[in-house]
Amino acid sequence: MKTSRKTAAATRKHLDPRLAELRSLRTIMARPNQGWIRSIRQALGMTAADLGRRMGITQVSVSRMEASEIGGSIQLDSLQRAAAAMNCTVVYALVPNPPSLQSIVEEQARRVALKHLVPIEHTMLLENQAIDGVARKEVLERHIQMEMEGRDLWK
Repeated sequence: MKTSRKTAAATRKHLDPRLAELRSLRTIMARPNQGWIRSIRQALGMTAADLGRRMGITQVSVSRMEASEIGGSIQLDSLQRAAAAMNCTVVYALVPNPPSLQSIVEEQARRVALKHLVPIEHTMLLENQAIDGVARKEVLERHIQMEMEGRDLWK
């Protein structure tokens, strides 16, 4: 099912302020070197065997789970079960690297617009019809808006 442009824009408008609040957490909440499970478990004074008993799994399974977290291959449900066994909650989010989702869409629209405009500009230059910098910027901005409103940017 395709998402309409209007729905996508409304979703970005809703999510961007919430995600802005999370941006500073990217460095603060970076995973500890030993992983969250082992770090929290040790801070609670809990052994791997203790956590295993609380989760209904073996100490070896806990060690594997901790290793998979460090390796980045842990399953979300396993992380949630371990968190629950230590009276914790998993907080999960995707935080954009650029300032906002809107800026990601605008940059993609700029790429698509430039891809279409560069050959046109080349032809105009060959025909001695080049436009000045101000006019070029206006044309580019119009094309960016058209791309954001009408086309699938991600093909």
